[in-house]
Amino acid sequence: MLDETPKRFDRIVAILIQLQSKKIVKAQELADRFECSLRTIYRDIRTLEASGVPIYSEAGVGYALMDGYRLPPVMFTREEVSSFIAAEKLMQKFTDPSLGTHYASAMYKLKSVLRSNDKDYLSNIESRIVMQDAEPMFNDNSPNTLAVLFEGIAEKKQILLTYKTFEKDETTERNLEPVGVFHDNNNWYFLGYCHLRKDYRQFRTDRIQGIKKTDADFTIEHNALETYLTKTETCPTTKVRILIDRKIARYLATERKYHGFISQKDVGEKIEMTFMSRDINNAFPRWFLMYGDYAEILEPEILKTNVLELLEINRKRLL
Repeated sequence: MLDETPKRFDRIVAILIQLQSKKIVKAQELADRFECSLRTIYRDIRTLEASGVPIYSEAGVGYALMDGYRLPPVMFTREEVSSFIAAEKLMQKFTDPSLGTHYASAMYKLKSVLRSNDKDYLSNIESRIVMQDAEPMFNDNSPNTLAVLFEGIAEKKQILLTYKTFEKDETTERNLEPVGVFHDNNNWYFLGYCHLRKDYRQFRTDRIQGIKKTDADFTIEHNALETYLTKTETCPTTKVRILIDRKIARYLATERKYHGFISQKDVGEKIEMTFMSRDINNAFPRWFLMYGDYAEILEPEILKTNVLELLEINRKRLL
């Protein structure tokens, strides 16, 4: 029989570290992380309590450490050190300058507790990892966008937003209650309750001209962000079927979901894809033209008309 003592010791230490990382930790959350039973977690918690760790619990809520209790600085594994570099490079490219500065400060503190050989290891690889420049995700006029959004969400305070719309190219000011932030299709977005529209709206961070937190509290108890992102779209849709060469179809896998992709099936050497498009007049025909020389429109006729109109406009401009 294998000795489970080292494995259990590592798990107990990891549980103690996780208790320090959050105000409340549920037993089920620990069981899921360590892939063990609730009974095992209860036993480990009792072991920590017996060793003098001040843990208090509340039925149906979870476990927490008494305020003021802290472990001495922990040591990191070589693999954990490597992950810090990857995270730092991502933060430099995919967050706003304000949040990036805060993260850089945290990294200096983190590096200060590393062992000498781990610092050398870190130094040897950090100059070898490069994130290529991407399209700007934040407006230069609003360098603290994410930081303000995070504060507003955490403190349940409204924000004042100056926003430039894409369709009308106009700037408006809105009071919003930020619900959550998400990254999708190489852009940062946030969803919030708009007091101007009296409804939930989605905003892209690179179109934000200015943002600041106000002293006004939330007026609504909002659900989790996922609740709103997974809602069924209520705007009208149009069924689209296209027939596309198999060798090209695989390149559409990433973008097709943004155009209402529903299903696909094999038709000989081609693939038939079905969509429920929310913009049959502009977005879908423009996207179709990217690969149109390898595809055929099966339905609807209006899509064929819209694609021909775009081609005619381009033809006249090229003459």
